[in-house]
Amino acid sequence: MATWQFVLLAITVFLLGAVITLYILGKKAQKKKEAQDEQIAATAQTISMLIIDKKKMKLKDAGLPAAVLAQAPRVLRSSKLPIVKAKVGPKIMTFICEGEIFDKIPTKKEVKAVVSGLYITSVKGLRVSNEQAPQKKKFMDKFKKAKAE
Repeated sequence: MATWQFVLLAITVFLLGAVITLYILGKKAQKKKEAQDEQIAATAQTISMLIIDKKKMKLKDAGLPAAVLAQAPRVLRSSKLPIVKAKVGPKIMTFICEGEIFDKIPTKKEVKAVVSGLYITSVKGLRVSNEQAPQKKKFMDKFKKAKAE
Protein backbone atom coordinates (compact mmCIF):
# COMPACT_ATOMS: atom_id res chain seq x y z
CA MET A 1 0.00 0.00 0.00
CA ALA A 2 1.43 3.36 -0.99
CA THR A 3 1.90 6.15 1.56
CA TRP A 4 -0.72 8.42 0.04
CA GLN A 5 -3.31 5.62 0.14
CA PHE A 6 -2.59 5.01 3.82
CA VAL A 7 -2.94 8.72 4.61
CA LEU A 8 -6.21 8.89 2.68
CA LEU A 9 -7.54 5.83 4.52
CA ALA A 10 -6.54 7.30 7.91
CA ILE A 11 -8.27 10.61 7.13
CA THR A 12 -11.42 8.79 5.99
CA VAL A 13 -11.55 6.68 9.17
CA PHE A 14 -11.01 9.79 11.31
CA LEU A 15 -13.78 11.73 9.56
CA LEU A 16 -16.17 8.78 9.82
CA GLY A 17 -15.46 8.52 13.56
CA ALA A 18 -16.04 12.26 14.00
CA VAL A 19 -19.39 12.10 12.16
CA ILE A 20 -20.58 9.17 14.29
CA THR A 21 -19.50 10.92 17.50
CA LEU A 22 -21.29 14.14 16.53
CA TYR A 23 -24.44 12.18 15.66
CA ILE A 24 -24.49 10.48 19.07
CA LEU A 25 -23.80 13.73 20.95
CA GLY A 26 -26.54 15.48 18.94
CA LYS A 27 -29.09 12.83 19.88
CA LYS A 28 -28.19 13.18 23.59
CA ALA A 29 -28.43 16.98 23.42
CA GLN A 30 -31.82 16.73 21.69
CA LYS A 31 -33.20 14.44 24.42
CA LYS A 32 -31.87 16.79 27.10
CA LYS A 33 -33.50 19.81 25.40
CA GLU A 34 -36.85 18.00 25.15
CA ALA A 35 -36.73 17.20 28.87
CA GLN A 36 -35.96 20.86 29.67
CA ASP A 37 -38.82 22.04 27.45
CA GLU A 38 -41.21 19.75 29.32
CA GLN A 39 -40.08 21.23 32.66
CA ILE A 40 -40.50 24.77 31.34
CA ALA A 41 -44.00 23.98 30.05
CA ALA A 42 -44.98 22.40 33.39
CA THR A 43 -44.05 25.51 35.40
CA ALA A 44 -45.30 28.11 32.91
CA GLN A 45 -47.78 30.76 34.01
CA THR A 46 -49.31 33.78 32.29
CA ILE A 47 -48.42 37.16 33.79
CA SER A 48 -49.44 40.68 32.82
CA MET A 49 -46.40 42.97 32.66
CA LEU A 50 -45.30 46.38 31.43
CA ILE A 51 -42.16 46.06 29.30
CA ILE A 52 -39.72 48.80 30.29
CA ASP A 53 -36.61 47.92 28.31
CA LYS A 54 -35.10 45.11 26.28
CA LYS A 55 -31.45 44.57 25.34
CA LYS A 56 -29.00 41.90 24.39
CA MET A 57 -26.42 41.89 27.16
CA LYS A 58 -24.07 39.61 29.03
CA LEU A 59 -25.58 37.54 31.80
CA LYS A 60 -23.27 38.98 34.47
CA ASP A 61 -24.20 42.57 33.47
CA ALA A 62 -27.96 41.93 33.35
CA GLY A 63 -28.65 42.34 37.07
CA LEU A 64 -30.05 38.85 37.56
CA PRO A 65 -30.00 37.23 41.02
CA ALA A 66 -26.73 35.69 42.24
CA ALA A 67 -28.29 32.21 42.26
CA VAL A 68 -28.92 32.42 38.51
CA LEU A 69 -25.33 33.45 37.84
CA ALA A 70 -24.00 30.63 40.03
CA GLN A 71 -25.99 27.99 38.14
CA ALA A 72 -25.11 29.27 34.66
CA PRO A 73 -22.24 27.63 32.78
CA ARG A 74 -19.11 29.77 32.27
CA VAL A 75 -19.61 30.00 28.53
CA LEU A 76 -23.13 31.37 29.04
CA ARG A 77 -21.95 34.06 31.48
CA SER A 78 -19.86 35.81 28.83
CA SER A 79 -22.26 35.38 25.89
CA LYS A 80 -24.96 37.93 25.12
CA LEU A 81 -28.56 36.98 25.89
CA PRO A 82 -31.88 38.73 25.19
CA ILE A 83 -32.75 40.43 28.50
CA VAL A 84 -36.11 42.11 29.21
CA LYS A 85 -36.77 44.50 32.12
CA ALA A 86 -40.44 44.59 33.02
CA LYS A 87 -42.72 45.85 35.76
CA VAL A 88 -44.76 43.01 37.20
CA GLY A 89 -47.19 44.44 39.72
CA PRO A 90 -45.22 46.81 41.95
CA LYS A 91 -41.85 45.11 41.24
CA ILE A 92 -39.39 45.73 38.44
CA MET A 93 -37.91 42.41 37.38
CA THR A 94 -35.31 41.20 34.91
CA PHE A 95 -36.22 38.30 32.63
CA ILE A 96 -34.34 36.20 30.09
CA CYS A 97 -36.27 36.01 26.84
CA GLU A 98 -36.42 33.41 24.11
CA GLY A 99 -34.49 34.52 21.05
CA GLU A 100 -37.33 33.96 18.56
CA ILE A 101 -39.77 36.28 20.33
CA PHE A 102 -37.29 38.97 21.45
CA ASP A 103 -37.87 41.15 18.38
CA LYS A 104 -41.67 40.84 18.68
CA ILE A 105 -41.81 42.19 22.23
CA PRO A 106 -42.97 45.83 22.21
CA THR A 107 -41.28 48.26 24.60
CA LYS A 108 -43.27 50.67 26.78
CA LYS A 109 -46.40 48.53 26.33
CA GLU A 110 -48.36 46.23 28.59
CA VAL A 111 -48.44 42.60 27.46
CA LYS A 112 -49.39 39.18 28.72
CA ALA A 113 -46.37 36.90 28.80
CA VAL A 114 -46.03 33.20 29.47
CA VAL A 115 -43.24 33.01 32.04
CA SER A 116 -41.45 30.04 33.55
CA GLY A 117 -39.33 31.29 36.45
CA LEU A 118 -37.24 34.12 34.96
CA TYR A 119 -37.67 32.89 31.39
CA ILE A 120 -40.20 34.41 28.97
CA THR A 121 -41.41 31.79 26.49
CA SER A 122 -44.15 33.68 24.61
CA VAL A 123 -45.90 37.04 24.54
CA LYS A 124 -49.49 38.02 23.71
CA GLY A 125 -50.62 41.61 23.20
CA LEU A 126 -52.88 42.86 25.96
CA ARG A 127 -54.06 46.29 24.88
CA VAL A 128 -52.39 46.66 21.51
CA SER A 129 -51.36 44.29 18.78
CA ASN A 130 -47.73 43.20 18.72
CA GLU A 131 -46.01 45.49 16.27
CA GLN A 132 -42.71 44.39 14.82
CA ALA A 133 -39.85 46.82 15.16
CA PRO A 134 -38.49 48.17 11.87
CA GLN A 135 -35.66 46.08 10.48
CA LYS A 136 -32.21 47.47 11.13
CA LYS A 137 -30.14 48.15 8.06
CA LYS A 138 -27.21 45.84 7.70
CA PHE A 139 -23.69 47.04 7.06
CA MET A 140 -23.56 45.61 3.53
CA ASP A 141 -26.90 47.19 2.55
CA LYS A 142 -25.25 50.62 2.51
CA PHE A 143 -22.76 49.45 -0.11
CA LYS A 144 -25.43 47.72 -2.19
CA LYS A 145 -27.51 50.91 -2.21
CA ALA A 146 -24.52 53.03 -3.24
CA LYS A 147 -23.61 50.58 -6.00
CA ALA A 148 -27.18 50.61 -7.38
CA GLU A 149 -27.20 54.41 -7.73
